[in-house]
This record gives sequence, structure tokens and C-alpha cells, in this order.
Amino acid sequence: MKNVEVHWKVRLRDFAVMAIASGGGTGYFPVASGTAGTLVGVLIVWLFRDAPLGFNLALILFLGGVGVWVSQEAGRLLKVSDSSKIVIDEIVGFMITMIGIPGSGYWLVFGFLLFRFFDITKLPPANYFDERIKNGWGVMLDDVAAGVYANILLQLMLRANI
Repeated sequence: MKNVEVHWKVRLRDFAVMAIASGGGTGYFPVASGTAGTLVGVLIVWLFRDAPLGFNLALILFLGGVGVWVSQEAGRLLKVSDSSKIVIDEIVGFMITMIGIPGSGYWLVFGFLLFRFFDITKLPPANYFDERIKNGWGVMLDDVAAGVYANILLQLMLRANI
């Protein structure tokens, strides 16, 4: 009976890992799963648009830490270190994109477009993280870099009143 209990707990743990890593299942979209995952990030940013900056930074750090772990575990379960089913990195990357940016539709759209551009093009050091670090850190850090690049451009746009 104990083996059944252990098996059940392992399956529940794996389900929770995949639910988080896949952004509530958006990573299973047959095409553009990264875009679908980014939309989860858009929803989170929009929901917390009026929250204090400190809260949003703490949320990003928490989800980023969880993201490293679940990305590593999901990679093990899927037998692919950076499967397209793993989209927690896009969620956190988009949240980084929007640090200090208004949560209005205008800025969310520009943030979404810029983040997706930088996530797809993988400018250095994102390409290094993506190509050379085959674990949870590598999965997360290329999207962190994309989020930082997108945030810099949004900050410049904001200050230039574009």
C-alpha cells in the first residue's frame, strides 16, 4: 500500500510542476506556445498593474525562483531541457519587461511586441544562456535578458513620450 501512496504523491508533484512550467497549460498550445505563455504574463501584469512596485518585484523574484526549479524538473520529465511546453520563462520575462511601465493597454501591447522580438532573436547574452546552459537557469535566463532589453526600450519610449 505504501508504494501506491508514494506513486500518487510523485504523480501529483509532477502534475504541479508541469502546470506551473506550462503556464497553466498554455505551453501545450500546438503553435506559438511561447506567445501563449507570454499572454499569461500580460494577464498577470494587468491584474497587478496598480500594485506597488515592491510587490511586483517580489512577485517576479518569487516566480523566477520557482521558474528555475520547475523548468529544471519539467525538462527532466519531458526529456528536453528547454521544451516549448515550458513557458514560465516567458511569463517572468514579460513581467520583467513591464517593471516601472504603466499597465495600460498601449504599453502592454508595446511590451508584448518588444519582448517577443527579443525572445525570438536571442541577442547576446540571451543566445549564450539558450545554447550553452542546459538546465533551469538556462531556460529562465534567456528570457530574463529579453525582458531587460525590452524594458530598456520601453523606458526610453516612456521618457521620450512616444
